[in-house]
Amino acid sequence: MASSEIDQKFLGKLAKAVEHDNPLLASVLFRILGLSINLSAQLIKARKQRRNDATQAAAALDLTYHIIWLSREGLVLLQQYVLPMVGNYVELKVLAYKLRASFYHIFVLFHNTPPVSSMSVTNTPEGQSTSTVPGLPPLRADKGKGIARDGQEGSPPKGGPVAPPPGFGPTPPTAFLMKPGDYLPEAHQYFREAVQLAEDLLWGSHSLRLSVKTEYAAFLYECVHDAESSRKMAKETISEVYEATEGIDNDMFKDACDLVTVLGKMMKRGLGSNTTLRSKAQGSSSGTQGTPRAEHSDAAVPPGMI
Repeated sequence: MASSEIDQKFLGKLAKAVEHDNPLLASVLFRILGLSINLSAQLIKARKQRRNDATQAAAALDLTYHIIWLSREGLVLLQQYVLPMVGNYVELKVLAYKLRASFYHIFVLFHNTPPVSSMSVTNTPEGQSTSTVPGLPPLRADKGKGIARDGQEGSPPKGGPVAPPPGFGPTPPTAFLMKPGDYLPEAHQYFREAVQLAEDLLWGSHSLRLSVKTEYAAFLYECVHDAESSRKMAKETISEVYEATEGIDNDMFKDACDLVTVLGKMMKRGLGSNTTLRSKAQGSSSGTQGTPRAEHSDAAVPPGMI
């Protein structure tokens, strides 16, 4: 994502490269770099908390607030200061388009309405609470006597609504940070633009191009839930790497090797084990059918590319 090590490496390198010609652009890139380093740590925590039980929900919600705030601030810097000034820079232009898609990727994962990910706050107990009206104290259990509010036990709250108007649904707890909405179409469009730009401007083994396509494959799997397209993207990207004839330095070669390893794992995401495949085949032969479900594999993506 916006926090991947390769993106951070390019942010630092490109910020240094434009520092003499465009000090303002360089300073903003360094700010986004610092923000992305912080965001990377938060995303790793979020991925670990995804495996915890509901007792960690409060901590997960606080972490989600931080992630959305960091992503929102990064997007504002990117849109106001970076995107308008990248026309003459090849790698920086690709990186800027990729970062925009990355920030929207995070919004889709954690803040989308309707939710498309298990990490969305609306899938947590706090996000599902009926106490969504600002200013009202949280609901608490009343030991079998129904739901009561602190200071109002045994009587309904006075002086205001107790629920959203019909048809509007509950308000996400992160609504004070960003307007609720469906960010999936925008994110998908931004990924398509970033991929197209990377294909037009960078060669097949360029690590920034690989970073764009690796996260797009992750986005297709995690958010669009299109495992087949995700695997296809991973397979095609690996083929492009092997077909590339341009030379690369040792640092970019190492990054390319790491990303090819990740893409190789992505080619297998959702397929399950051999035992699972055999059991599905046996079920089909016996006349029973089931809907294949893509299994999540944290090992398939690097830190920051959830």
